[in-house]
Amino acid sequence: MNSSRLLSRRQTLQALAGITATGAIACALPAFAASPTPLKDLAAEKGLLFGSAVGAGKPGTLTGTFENARYRELLKAECNVLVAENEHKIYVIAAQPDRYDFEPADRLTNFALENGMKMRGHTLFWNRVDFLPQWVLNYDFGPFPATECERFLRDYIETVCEHYKGRIYSWDVVNETIDPQTGLVRDTPFTKAMGFDALRVAYEAAREYAPGTELVYNDYMGWEKGNETHRYGVLKLLEKFKKENVPIDAFGVQSHLGNDGRIDNIQHKEWKAFIDEIVGMGYNLLITELDVNDKDLPADIKNRDTQQAAVTKDYLDFMLSYPQLKAVLCWGLVDNYSWLQGFAPRADGKPQRPTPYDTDFRPKPIREAIASALKAAPAR
Repeated sequence: MNSSRLLSRRQTLQALAGITATGAIACALPAFAASPTPLKDLAAEKGLLFGSAVGAGKPGTLTGTFENARYRELLKAECNVLVAENEHKIYVIAAQPDRYDFEPADRLTNFALENGMKMRGHTLFWNRVDFLPQWVLNYDFGPFPATECERFLRDYIETVCEHYKGRIYSWDVVNETIDPQTGLVRDTPFTKAMGFDALRVAYEAAREYAPGTELVYNDYMGWEKGNETHRYGVLKLLEKFKKENVPIDAFGVQSHLGNDGRIDNIQHKEWKAFIDEIVGMGYNLLITELDVNDKDLPADIKNRDTQQAAVTKDYLDFMLSYPQLKAVLCWGLVDNYSWLQGFAPRADGKPQRPTPYDTDFRPKPIREAIASALKAAPAR
């Protein structure tokens, strides 16, 4: 990385020390990026969106990014689209029955729109028992479970979509419904009551209550060896959606590189066949949750960062070659806030480095890999 293009630590501290009479940080935009061109601008030049997940938790927590003023400035500098890490999920919005709490998600959504960014919604229906509130798991669908299940899903989706009417441009309607071990739709109270129709109803309700919104199926199967069953199950599901005329516009490829297989054990041929089949069905593509799990990489930071950047560039060059790809979103921009710090700790105990910026908000080779891939991408 060309250090002459970065602010020195002293210069950065001096820039941040410009305090106004009210105690706010001076208006000068911090020079976060190693390149003078923000990633959102590089993306826009090619007809793409670039963005990140952000959480509305407390400072110092894995979902506390929004409470960090410097992080908010970074989001404004680099992004033209945001997505909530957890705040649009049912276990936040409806943690208790008959009570909706939109306040955390509203803070993020309002911030995005007030700063000229689009907002994605994630997710209306996370069809996994491990991420459903206990009251939902215990819900009694009564003597006519299919009828009551449909009412439940439609009422919930209507309430959420009406609340965000005109403010969310894209919804992950269903998230991660394929079991990676079996390739089948996960067994939940909803699928027990309705089978495949639970998924169909979710999309039909989203289309009705959020007209004009991009509707997405989102999942985390990767391009590494070990994801074959998961990929097959996702293809079968998308084929069934198409056959049953379920209203879906795009497929969200989460892109947690190295998370579900060795980072260096890539199945390029099989991944190309997978993506080719999806776009062949008429679906658009989104990269929805990009980061790089460095659990398999050496401790040496320079070596680690170099390998992560190479994998990121390889992946993005391939994905961006598809004109159907419309957006690239990272799952966080700064290392210490990444979910991977707690979810997938390294065996040596060293912090993960999965995002474009380190804990001191210095751009890393991953950031330059993203910039390089966007510059090389064909326009769409």
